[in-house]
Amino acid sequence: MSSTPRDASPAASSPPDPGPPPRGVRQWPAWLGIGCAWLLARLPWPAQRVLGRAVGTLLRVALPARRRVAARNLELCFPELDDRARQALLRESFSQLGIGLFEFARAWWGEVGPLRAGLRVEGLEHMETARAGGRGVIVVSGHFTTLEIAARLMCDYAPLAGMYRPHDQGAMEWAVKRGRLRYATAMFGREELRPALRHLKQGGLLWFAPDQDTRRGDSVFVPFFGRPAYSLTSTHQLARLSGAAVLAFAHERRDDGGYTLRLMPAFEGFPSDDATTDTARVMAAIETMVRAAPAQYLWIHRRFKRQPDGRGELYR
Repeated sequence: MSSTPRDASPAASSPPDPGPPPRGVRQWPAWLGIGCAWLLARLPWPAQRVLGRAVGTLLRVALPARRRVAARNLELCFPELDDRARQALLRESFSQLGIGLFEFARAWWGEVGPLRAGLRVEGLEHMETARAGGRGVIVVSGHFTTLEIAARLMCDYAPLAGMYRPHDQGAMEWAVKRGRLRYATAMFGREELRPALRHLKQGGLLWFAPDQDTRRGDSVFVPFFGRPAYSLTSTHQLARLSGAAVLAFAHERRDDGGYTLRLMPAFEGFPSDDATTDTARVMAAIETMVRAAPAQYLWIHRRFKRQPDGRGELYR
């Protein structure tokens, strides 16, 4: 696989149709918000980075419940850090979150040309090896603030489809899906298992992030930063049912303003006969990514809200 971008608009030749946009008075507030985000997506990139850090600081102050969740996660995951270091990491994580919000808007509705400057893409040869013989590939990552822009940039090099959780709000779902279909080959809701499997069996690439505690889907407790974390077994299940290879996708927003996208070698002997073992391997790979860029992980999610003893008191 060449390290040269395959196309500036990989899905432009035959973009899937997201259907007609939802209408009605109830959709107006969402459309207003989408319009504002569309305009913000067109600000110059240097201005977005500055504004993003300011927005992140505002969110840290305005969302005390989320701030407490993030602080607790950092306490659980980095006990070796003293309070001052964790507070600094907390502040930086919200700054990175603010930048990420502008990246999401730009990825969906703006242009990413300025973000390609200084882009480093590593490990494309691992993707090429995994795809040998027309085999499908599952590309797994974590919920980082760079999640959307990294997928957008990687689509210049590989024809990724995505699996995601649909938005409850109709206008937002339509606008985001339409934005993603500007670059992804397809988008599958988390309930659309059969078309996702068909895509993989036909040699397609499917990207998703299985690292959040969710009520839907088979899950098991596996270690994450040394603590039990309720984790989806979906990577194991998709690989078992489709015969696809699985590789990890790391992405990082560098201090110099550029991005690094890194594909790892495919997991060997995956899937095994044990869903828990395979899920633990996936979570270990995501933990390695988090340790490499801890401020860019989405710490505001209650990752450890369920525990094996059923008490769930870690966030009280």
